[in-house]
Amino acid sequence: MSTTLITNLAEVFTADAQHTRINNAAILIEDEIISWIGAAADAPAADHVIDAQRRAALPGWVDSHTHLVFAGDRSAEFVARMAGQEYAAGGIAVTTAATRSASDYDLTRLLLGRAAEALAGGTTFLETKTGYGLGVEEEARHARIASTVVDRVTFLGAHLVPAGTDAQEYTDLVCGEMLQRVAPYVHFADVFCERGAFNEAQSRQVLTASRKAGLGLRVHGNQLGSGPGVQLAVEFGAMSVDHVNYLDDADVSALAGSWQQWDPATRSGAAGTVATCLPACDLSTRQPFAPGRELLDAGVQIALASNCNPGTSYTSSMSFCVATAVLQMRLSIEEAIVAATYGGALALGVHDLVGSLQVGKRADIQLLNAPAVAHLAYRPGMNLTGPVFRAGVLVAGRL
Repeated sequence: MSTTLITNLAEVFTADAQHTRINNAAILIEDEIISWIGAAADAPAADHVIDAQRRAALPGWVDSHTHLVFAGDRSAEFVARMAGQEYAAGGIAVTTAATRSASDYDLTRLLLGRAAEALAGGTTFLETKTGYGLGVEEEARHARIASTVVDRVTFLGAHLVPAGTDAQEYTDLVCGEMLQRVAPYVHFADVFCERGAFNEAQSRQVLTASRKAGLGLRVHGNQLGSGPGVQLAVEFGAMSVDHVNYLDDADVSALAGSWQQWDPATRSGAAGTVATCLPACDLSTRQPFAPGRELLDAGVQIALASNCNPGTSYTSSMSFCVATAVLQMRLSIEEAIVAATYGGALALGVHDLVGSLQVGKRADIQLLNAPAVAHLAYRPGMNLTGPVFRAGVLVAGRL
């Protein structure tokens, strides 16, 4: 086995349950796995030694909610929204038309470029969704392309009912032939349970069929107003419910109740439904921020994700999301980092593999061009991402 020691780290933030911070630290990697973390003075010998030059280290981001398989441009829609036009889900149709007309080569090229941008920003585990095909052949094509590039793929045929299509007939198609065609390429299924998209009965039908097909469940819920999305997600044992901008006491209580069998001190037990907050999207749509502070205080596990998409959040910068969560959502820097790493891993069911710097986990590590992780919010808008390691291999940045 080959060993690599990253040493002379000013600070390591592990994102474990105790929010452990180690000063003057080092990390030992054996092949793809972290095998030791501690004070640099106590570090074991290694085959290779990397001088981190007093940088801070933290886990690679786990971006659990993106929409990266698309073509076209919606900047005009953004300009109109900034001028006061209200966001509605119908803008998705613009991207659907452009994406359907793009070749496999172009969609793959675009997706690879976006994944590379995310990796350069410290994202070492990446999810993306279908949902800009909205037809059997196109959804299957997008799922196949996505499966060759990202770590986890989510089927979102239930993103929008195509114009001129009967809503129930389309829901039946999503739950039937479309689901069968995409199933070999995807890990999860999602539904946009929202006004202008899919109602409660249709969302329930999608979740039922997807669960029967053996897929993990996700829900877009409570983004544009109060609705049944959160309650459905908890009822079906969904791994996450995403957006969660408009919650009442019953929604928060239901989410908290889903975590009753989980021990946050040891991170063991039965995981509940993660509430995924998407602050970059909230800024772009001028919706109220998801109540991350209240959710955490209620005992709900939250995640932060970029929601990178062409209409409402065209950024893959997880560091921007972390800074926004600290400055606008009242999370501490530690809470925000954990939500953007371990929280995302929980939402994707990979928390035993990635999401924190711990012995036995995959060596997904990002180094900051700063001496402390607090600089992520202390210096908002600055590109502080330095070298990025995925499975122990330097994949972005320079040492």
